[in-house]
Amino acid sequence: MLMLIKGGRVIDPGNLDGIMDILIADGKIVEIKKDGLVDGEYPEAKIIDASDKIVTPGLIDMHVHLRDPGHEYKETIETGCLAAAFGGFTAICCMPNTNPVNDCRQVTEYILQKAQSTGNVRVYPVAAISKGLKGDGLCEYGELKEAGAVAVSDDGNPVTNGQLMRRALEYSKGFDLPVISHCEDLELAAGGAMNEGVVATRMGLAGIPNAAESIMVMRDIALCELTGVPIHIAHVSTDESVRAIRDAKKREVPVTAETAPHYFTLTDEAVKEYNTNTKMNPPLRSSHDREAVCQGIADGTIDVIATDHAPHSFIEKQVEFDRAANGIIGLETSVALSLKLVEDGVIPMTVLVEKMSTNPARILGLKNGLHIGGPADITIIDPERSYRVTADNFRSLSRNTPFDGWDMKGKAVLTMVGGKIVYQEEPSAVGG
Repeated sequence: MLMLIKGGRVIDPGNLDGIMDILIADGKIVEIKKDGLVDGEYPEAKIIDASDKIVTPGLIDMHVHLRDPGHEYKETIETGCLAAAFGGFTAICCMPNTNPVNDCRQVTEYILQKAQSTGNVRVYPVAAISKGLKGDGLCEYGELKEAGAVAVSDDGNPVTNGQLMRRALEYSKGFDLPVISHCEDLELAAGGAMNEGVVATRMGLAGIPNAAESIMVMRDIALCELTGVPIHIAHVSTDESVRAIRDAKKREVPVTAETAPHYFTLTDEAVKEYNTNTKMNPPLRSSHDREAVCQGIADGTIDVIATDHAPHSFIEKQVEFDRAANGIIGLETSVALSLKLVEDGVIPMTVLVEKMSTNPARILGLKNGLHIGGPADITIIDPERSYRVTADNFRSLSRNTPFDGWDMKGKAVLTMVGGKIVYQEEPSAVGG
């Protein structure tokens, strides 16, 4: 089947930026033309009108919790993929803190097989650094790589043993498996329910200091510098972490980093109503930290915007704040929240595409981009589309979002994977 995406602003950072048409056949891009492709040349093609919209390489979320296997009442691979497509993501990387943990070939293969049979976007498993996420012995990285893992991480748990993290970096290098670090000093964070500061004191909640994150960021940067092996820092939330990563990059240490939309959108003030949907790890920080994260995004210190999509059922969230599970869902609100950075002049649209598509692909070694002969993994975004978030309409199984009821601007209106439309807000294809 031929499809013709017409009249959109096509952005592929470092490659394309302008009003163009894209012709797709047999799941691949066969022509990209700046001056436009004449409809009459391809009378059999389905026309997708992308006027006043932005056409990008498929968005990639490199930090997602699918909960499958083991916690399918929170999310399944199928529902997580549906949420991803609805949010504009053509590919997602799923973290290993499932039950059983993704620390062996069998679990990696299960995830890929289930994604192939029930999913509608590309799923890339991230395997565990240590067996059972226990931090006392490395997994078999060669076996995991062969099974289909694209990176390793103990996300959800920090690797507290510095020697083990050093060995993980050295071992992973031989298999070209990026290491994604969850940076948290468990002793400093112990008993904390939210960011340490004035708000926590007023609310009578135990706080988690910035140092609980930044100390471990600094340790992992030191190990990265020692070994010369790249490391990727997950969910950066503090000013101190941003400064440490910025300084490391100036020294040409091969460190990369990500943050999530809630860290540049919300602060610990959002916790005031004891809404457990504002409870996450790392916690929402101060306005100063939020500004530092925005600056880190603007100057390139932070390479990636990822959701840290963490589904939980009402069982885990409808309890006292300090007993509630950490995490929020993010696949279906990420584009709108991230577009606010463009609207506010923090970054241009081309840089946003880098952080949500190009950079995740580069860090993980995934194929990505709009080029002739390449797979038609494409996201179309309407930056002017206004809507109100309604969590009950989400494709995710869970509803734990602090953004329910928010008025937002900007939305993915079409998601295409391998030339197949897996989500389209308003069918506009004609012809054929």
